[in-house]
Amino acid sequence: MSRVACIDLFCGAGGLTHGLNRSGIPVVAGIDVDASCRYPFEANNGARFIAKDIASVTPAELRKLYGGADIRVLAGCAPCQPFSTYSQRYDTLTSPRWSLLYQFARLVISVRPQIVTMENVPLVEKHAVFDDFVATLRRLGYQVWQGIVDCTQYGLPQNRRRMVILASVIGPIELIASTHEKSRTVKDAIGKLPAIEAGTAHEGDAFHVSSKLSDMNLLRIRISRPGGTWRDWPEWLVAECHRKETGRTYPGVYGRMTWDDPAPTITTQFYGFGNGRFGHPEQDRAISLREGAILQGFPKNYSFLPEDGLIHFRALGRMIGNAVPVVLGEAIGQSIAAHLGIESECKDWQKEGIGDVARTPFVA
Repeated sequence: MSRVACIDLFCGAGGLTHGLNRSGIPVVAGIDVDASCRYPFEANNGARFIAKDIASVTPAELRKLYGGADIRVLAGCAPCQPFSTYSQRYDTLTSPRWSLLYQFARLVISVRPQIVTMENVPLVEKHAVFDDFVATLRRLGYQVWQGIVDCTQYGLPQNRRRMVILASVIGPIELIASTHEKSRTVKDAIGKLPAIEAGTAHEGDAFHVSSKLSDMNLLRIRISRPGGTWRDWPEWLVAECHRKETGRTYPGVYGRMTWDDPAPTITTQFYGFGNGRFGHPEQDRAISLREGAILQGFPKNYSFLPEDGLIHFRALGRMIGNAVPVVLGEAIGQSIAAHLGIESECKDWQKEGIGDVARTPFVA
């Protein structure tokens, strides 16, 4: 029998790790340069967190973390900002983040895991670093599947498309077929959460907290309808920046979500009403941190802070918005499990709010 173990590079708060664990692919360690991710990663996943820049990670360290595993899986999502639509307006080629996929490839070359998986924004495939990464895998003998994935087809209540790579030296591998014929909606995901007001938190869940609204933004959201835009407002409420010709192409900001559709793509600033279509469908506020996390596929009880932790919207928004959606991580994990002949023991954790995980390498 073979023992399987996975290491998650750029693990963040543990979205990919949680999905892999739920699908029967145990993650033994996560590595990320952001030390603030240690608590959510370790508290919810039962795996070791290592705060370290991937450029300083050695092959020997990874081999030690894998221990005696026969099947080694190396997973990761390099920070996607250099490849995003927004970043194309800037000189991102000078950013050190462009080199992170090369660092990922360096570790693949040295460690030679049997399976490699990578997730990123769709635009990554338009850059040479992506082509080089795939070419490296093929040169090393990996059979590679790559594709742009619509996450709503795997149960994510959010419009989010991601590039996914699955590679194996064992044989052909591919992503499992769609698991959801009908998209999950905002109402499916957060419709039963208790009501709160702008700038307040629910007494039963401190993470179900929304940011404050200025008097002007409170007027704006009160007049906004679900699915509408700021173009519906009276002229005196329209922001000065949107009166200009350059600002008229952004109708989605200051918008409310609709109950019966998936949410828009959750960004790192989803907690702000003026940062996108992040207004609650009914309540006069932006969605809460908890709601944003749920729309990213995290279970309702996923803990991002210790009980005495302080709420910092910017840091927590970045942590949630940058996460790999848990349901996509689960689909990737189920694909690997099917490839290895492992029977997944996943439950419908989205309904149950369960976060239990495997803590030791899986024995197949």
